[in-house]
Amino acid sequence: MFDLLIQGFAAVLSLKIFALMTAGVAVGIVFGAVPGLTAVMAIALCLPMTYGLGPAAGISLLIALFVGATSGGLISAILLKIPGTPSSIATTFDGGPMMEKGEGAKALGVGIVFSFLGTIASIAALAFIAPSLASVALSFGPHEYFAIAVFSLTLIATLSSGSMAKGIFAGVLGFAVSTVGIAPVDATTRFTFGNVQLNAGFSILTVLVGMFAVAEVIKVAESARHPVDGGKAPMPVKIKGFGFSMAEFLGQIPNATRSALIGIGIGILPGIGAGTSNIIAYIAAKKRSKTPEQFGKGTIEGVVASETANNAGIGGAMIPLLTLGIPGDAVTAIMLGGLMIHGIQPGPMLFITQAPLVYTIFAALIVSACLMLVLEFWGLRIFIKLLAIPKHILLPVILVLCAVGAFGLASRIFDIWTILGFGVLGYAFVKAGIPTAPFIIGFILGPMAETSFRRGLQLSKGDYTGFLTNPISGAFLALAAVSIALQLWGEYRASRGRTTAGPLTLGGEE
Repeated sequence: MFDLLIQGFAAVLSLKIFALMTAGVAVGIVFGAVPGLTAVMAIALCLPMTYGLGPAAGISLLIALFVGATSGGLISAILLKIPGTPSSIATTFDGGPMMEKGEGAKALGVGIVFSFLGTIASIAALAFIAPSLASVALSFGPHEYFAIAVFSLTLIATLSSGSMAKGIFAGVLGFAVSTVGIAPVDATTRFTFGNVQLNAGFSILTVLVGMFAVAEVIKVAESARHPVDGGKAPMPVKIKGFGFSMAEFLGQIPNATRSALIGIGIGILPGIGAGTSNIIAYIAAKKRSKTPEQFGKGTIEGVVASETANNAGIGGAMIPLLTLGIPGDAVTAIMLGGLMIHGIQPGPMLFITQAPLVYTIFAALIVSACLMLVLEFWGLRIFIKLLAIPKHILLPVILVLCAVGAFGLASRIFDIWTILGFGVLGYAFVKAGIPTAPFIIGFILGPMAETSFRRGLQLSKGDYTGFLTNPISGAFLALAAVSIALQLWGEYRASRGRTTAGPLTLGGEE
C-alpha cells in the first residue's frame, strides 16, 4: 500500500503535474470565492483541457479544481456574508458577524485551517475504509433517504432563533419553492403557470445567489446614503500566523472531529452533498456547544463546523465514485466523465486492476489540500484588503458577477431575473426578521424527501407502514419525533420562564 502511495506522490510531484495542480487549485479558489461560480462550472470548463493530458495529469487537475473551489467559498462567505458555493452557506452565519466585529482575519484563518483538516480526514477515510463505507451507503433505499430528509428538516427549529413559527414558515416556503417545475416521478408540470422557463424549476445556485448575495447588496444599499464609516470598512489589524491561538485550535478539535464525520457520512450518500452537510454540522455544533447563544453572533465554532464538514465531503463523495462507479453529486458526475474519457472504469475492480492510478488519485488529493492551505494562507493578507474597497464600488461589481454566474448556468436571461426575485425575497426576510437558513434547508431537502417518499410508496405498493417497519428509516423517523418533542418542550419551558419572570420583575420594581 505504502509503495503504491509513494509511486502516486512521485507521479503528482513531477514538474508538469505539480504545475497543473497549482494552477488548478488557484483557479478553483477563484471560482469558489466569486458568487455565482461553482466547482461544477470550474471542472466543466476545464474538462476539455484534460483530453490531451495523460490519465494521471488529467485527473489530478480535476481534483485540484474540486478541492480549491470547495474551500474558496469561505472567502466571500466571511468577507461579504455571501456564500461563494452552496457548501459555504453555514459559514456566513458566524463568519459574517466575526468580520463585522473586526475578526475577519481570524475567521478566514480558522476556515482555511479546518478546511484543510477536513479534507485530510476525508482522504484518510477514502484510503482506509472506502469499500466497507460504500457498501453501507449502497444499502440505503428510498425509505432510508426519506427518513433522513425528514430528520434533517426537523432540525430547522434549531436555526429558528427568536421565533420557531418564522423558522417553520421559512422552511415550508423553501420546500414549496422546490416543487416548482416538472415532478420527479410522474413528470407532472406544477406551479409553472404556463411559463416554460419554470419547467426545470429553480436552480440551487440562483436561489443561493439571490437570497444571500443580492439581498445583501440591497440591504447595504439601503444605508448607502448615510454610511457610518464613509462607505469603507475599517482597515484590518496585522495578522499573526493564521489569526488564532493554539489554545483556540485545540479547543475546537472535538467540534472538528464531529463535523468531519458528518461531512464524510453525508458525502458518501448520493444526492445530498456538502450543501446539506455544512448546515447539519453547524446545527450539531450548536446543540453540543456550551455557549449556543453565541452562534449567529460571531463564534469560531460555527466556522469550524461548516468548513470542516464541507471539505470532509470531498473524500466522502469520492468513495462511492471510485468503489462503485456512482457519482454522488454534479461535481463527481463530471469527475466520472473525466475518468471514463481516459479509459478508467470506476468500480470494485478498479482497486485491483489499476491500483497505481488509485493511489495517484489519493496523492493528488493530499497534494491539492496542501496547495490549498499554502495558497489561501499566502492570499490571506490580500483577501482581507478587500474590506478597504468602498462598498459603492465593490457591491455593483459583485452584482454583475452574480448576474454573469447565473447566466452561465444555462445561458438564460430568465436566471438573472430569478436571482433578482429571490434577492427581493431575501431582503423581505431580513426586514421581517425571518431566518434564511430554514428556507435553504427546505429547498435543498424538499426534492429528496418528495422523490424518496413517492418511490418508497411504489416499492411498498402504497403501504405507508413500510417507512416504519424498515429498521433504518424507522430509527431516523423516531429520532425526528424525539427532536420535535424536545424542541416543543424547550419552547414550552422558555415561555413558562418568561411568564413567571414577568410578574416577579414588576413586583421587584414596585
